[in-house]
Amino acid sequence: MRRSPLLLMPLGLVLMTAGCMGAGQPGLESAHQPVVSQTDYVLDLALSGSRLAADEDRRLDGWARNLRLGYGDRVAVEDPAGEGAAAYREVANVVGRYGLLLGQASSIARSPVAPSTIRVVVTRARAVVPGCPDLRSDTSPDVEGMTSSNHGCAVNRNLAAMVANPTDLVQGVGGSATSDTDTGTRGVKALRAAPPTGRGGTVLRDPNSSQNGGGAPAGGVGGLQ
Repeated sequence: MRRSPLLLMPLGLVLMTAGCMGAGQPGLESAHQPVVSQTDYVLDLALSGSRLAADEDRRLDGWARNLRLGYGDRVAVEDPAGEGAAAYREVANVVGRYGLLLGQASSIARSPVAPSTIRVVVTRARAVVPGCPDLRSDTSPDVEGMTSSNHGCAVNRNLAAMVANPTDLVQGVGGSATSDTDTGTRGVKALRAAPPTGRGGTVLRDPNSSQNGGGAPAGGVGGLQ
């Protein structure tokens, strides 16, 4: 029986075609989306009456410093027995040194708070975009006109880095029932009041300043002296 090599040709064509397929994305919606993770840090502080016990405020401050407490963190106090009314204000003073306010305690079940103790909870959420940058499509042929494999990396990584509360990327935030039109249009008014670039640059006047004072100095960013 004679074997024909022509039977292997279809398989070879399939493999060659598969090798020409690019690594891009078929649509315009990016495959690289922010992934949000959340971590809770807790510290139990002893009470003396309704106030913090001696040196507990210093311990709280050192703990916050080691955590690098700052922008984006949420801080709450758990006091199920309601024993630390004055301690709540002391904790708020320490947290205020880091530019934060105390918020509502979450409903996550934790170990019970011991008597004569309050618990400080720091919730820290982080958003990252895994797999970026993705430059696979830059080094592979694309015969189908797909979107770049790196599409969406820059926008979503910047969004993940700048959002104040990363959990908003998951849960969203409801809009306000009312709005102040004067505040909402302030930026547009400032932009319209600025002289064109051909007449001296892009100097913007502070809309909160008086008619004759305030505002940016002449020859600001991008402007001419």
